[in-house]
Amino acid sequence: MSDERLDALAETARNRGLKLVRSRVRTPGKRRFGKVGLSDASGKAVFGMDSKGPVGSPDEAENFLRNLGAKDWGASLDVAVMPRKRKMLKAAQQRPVAANDREPEPGREARPPPPKSRQKPQVRDARPADASRLVELINELGHEIDEKSVRRNLAALGKLDETPLVAVENKRIVGLCGIHKTVTVHRDAPLGRITILIVAKDAQSHGIGRMLVESVEQRLRKAGCKMVEVTSNDRRAKAHAFYRHLGYERSSIRFFKKL
Repeated sequence: MSDERLDALAETARNRGLKLVRSRVRTPGKRRFGKVGLSDASGKAVFGMDSKGPVGSPDEAENFLRNLGAKDWGASLDVAVMPRKRKMLKAAQQRPVAANDREPEPGREARPPPPKSRQKPQVRDARPADASRLVELINELGHEIDEKSVRRNLAALGKLDETPLVAVENKRIVGLCGIHKTVTVHRDAPLGRITILIVAKDAQSHGIGRMLVESVEQRLRKAGCKMVEVTSNDRRAKAHAFYRHLGYERSSIRFFKKL
């Protein structure tokens, strides 16, 4: 395994709170040449280690970290990955009356009304007329903003060809996803970013978030981006699980400073 790949493996281990231990044997053909192991912050062996040092292969360590990551994130998946079981509707309604105004025969239970059919959500560009509803969604995420500011931001983003996407279900906006593209000096292609993602509480667990993210990814790909990134507050474990489930990897720590 190349040094670059080992460095990447070490970075992955750090993101899991572990340390990659490399063998000190530098002679090819010797027993521990190219071997690696994993230890925790205190130096206690976690994987691929014996009393004399590393005994695991880089591929084995990489597989362990991948599975460990899935396990760690899976602990917070909850409804983000596993479909939520819908609660059975309680048959609290009155039994239907027969055509001759008599009660139905004993032993025959009244059937609950069929659930309301859900229309397939449609994804489109946000419009100035959506501002009022977008304020409600943004407030759900914990950001305070007024309708006038949202309209102003939509106009500015439209000029940059970065108009946010919304998901519409039954003529009601139920989701919002922000999109951004930036050119950096250290990358050979523009970097895409999801700036905000919110799905209304009463519309979650129906694939709307995935639909929005995939639509944004498609647009960023057409714009020449080779990578898309997203930041998420430390406390939003379900959001982390959602992104992990869609193939996103945790790779950095975000710092910010108010000006």
